Amino acid sequence: MPGGQGLRHRTRDLFQRGFRQKGFIPLTTYLRTYKLGDYVDIKMNPAQQKGMAFKWYHGKTGVVWNVTKRAIGVEINKQVNGRIIRKRIHVRIEHVQPSRCREDFLRRRETNDRIKHEAKVKGGETHTQPYIILCYVIAKCCYASLLSTWWCCA
Repeated sequence: MPGGQGLRHRTRDLFQRGFRQKGFIPLTTYLRTYKLGDYVDIKMNPAQQKGMAFKWYHGKTGVVWNVTKRAIGVEINKQVNGRIIRKRIHVRIEHVQPSRCREDFLRRRETNDRIKHEAKVKGGETHTQPYIILCYVIAKCCYASLLSTWWCCA
């Protein structure tokens, strides 16, 4: 018998909750406050069927563009036939959690600002010792060599 073509077809494992995570939805999901511009991860909670997004959005990260009483509007970039479309969807707060995608950037920015401030107070140059943090090397030294900061990559 062929597979169905319904809205939630082939989501048997996708929408399952984890081991010993089934049942009651914790109150922290309802007590969180979301502001415009926050990054959120869409993670469907099958205990609440209302306000679910389509299965493609499960696991995607977006930006909050609207906040309502029971749901939030999330703006997501979706690739369709070689072009990227900005999609705006409304999802209930049970299916959304705050994203941790900016934590590394914020930590790096804080340390860089501290290094710059200390260098300014001392009157020296910024790249004396911990310039490795400042050089924003992507992942590979061969790419960084194009940026003339190849020497700082370890």
